Amino acid sequence: MSLVAVSPLRVSRPRAILFDWDNTLVDSWATINEALNFLMAAMDRPLWTIGETRERVRLSLREAFPRIFGERWEEARDIYLARFRAIHLERLTALPGRSELLERLFDEGIFLGVVSNKTGSLLRRETDHIGWTARFGSVVGAGDAPLDKPHAAPVRLALEPSGIDPGKTVWLVGDTGIDMECARNAGCVPVLLGSGMSEEELSVCPPRFMFSDCSTLFRFVQGL
Repeated sequence: MSLVAVSPLRVSRPRAILFDWDNTLVDSWATINEALNFLMAAMDRPLWTIGETRERVRLSLREAFPRIFGERWEEARDIYLARFRAIHLERLTALPGRSELLERLFDEGIFLGVVSNKTGSLLRRETDHIGWTARFGSVVGAGDAPLDKPHAAPVRLALEPSGIDPGKTVWLVGDTGIDMECARNAGCVPVLLGSGMSEEELSVCPPRFMFSDCSTLFRFVQGL
């Protein structure tokens, strides 16, 4: 099945849908992996495979890097960001069906936003570059709110322009357990798009809905 309803409770039509960015709307694993390995080489650390990057990259830099690099985390941050800025726009690619999905949801009158653990300035450069900024009522990245995902703060910030309160009419669509946890922390509906979550993540932070593709997600929303 391409759609699985996790909860039997009545479904409300979403007034707002907030999307994770990396690997929910755009393909960025290879770029992240290259920037990380540039950093690892500079810090004399073992390189990460693309599989290790997919498994380990969840938190924002200010949350993850102190755990990995200790007192040198700010130095590591600067090296990583410099390399990422140098390569990310030229490699930015929308995942299949995402542009059409955003256009259709926008035409339905649903408030759309982005809540990402990518550094806010880089995130907004990417939304501008790919041509989607006009679709979003807000674009919130790491560092924009007092705390990053999975805290509820970036969700609340992203909803401010809409006047919509967090709740059952707000969906947070993502590809990892961090996104599902963030949705639940904010009191919103956690929605998985694609198959990026591990079995462990699914058991710990289950989504309410799982959609394998954009068409199925849109048809479900349209039918509410």
